[in-house]
Amino acid sequence: MSIGARAIQHIGVSVPDLEKARHFYLDLLGAVEVGPPLEWRDNPFIDAVVGLEGSAARQFMCRLGNAHIEVFEYSAPEPQRQHGDRPVNHHGYTHFAVQVEDIQACYQRLLAAGIRVHAPPSMAGITIDGDGNKRGYAATYARDFFGNAFEIMEIYDDPQIRPVWRAGEGVVLPD
Repeated sequence: MSIGARAIQHIGVSVPDLEKARHFYLDLLGAVEVGPPLEWRDNPFIDAVVGLEGSAARQFMCRLGNAHIEVFEYSAPEPQRQHGDRPVNHHGYTHFAVQVEDIQACYQRLLAAGIRVHAPPSMAGITIDGDGNKRGYAATYARDFFGNAFEIMEIYDDPQIRPVWRAGEGVVLPD
């Protein structure tokens, strides 16, 4: 029996430097900050919700198209640093994906900003039919400034991967 979930509202990520994360999510990815930032220390209610005793953190929330990303910098308890090359096959959340209009241009902008990209995107997965309509997708993984994996994708109508944004339409809901 379903619990009644209707959509993913946000994804949370913990980082060691909130200002550098703000630069990544807002300036490089183009997300828009929503709501006032939050900061807490010694809050028993939040401690209970996050399952950490004596927690302290700062955060901001941003929206990127159809989803929100909540970014935290914890100062207590002392966070363990993530290995910058944490393999994406390890159990747990492995990455988030963003759809872009032009993956090759995005790739070049990420490289110029000092973002490590696993491999150049291959355009072999995108075809153009006789009417000039594009189909398929191209994708590659990259790492933010802290080693968190994310994926960039240029997506057209494809039976496997559904676009969440279309030129001229903006954000679209999946069928």
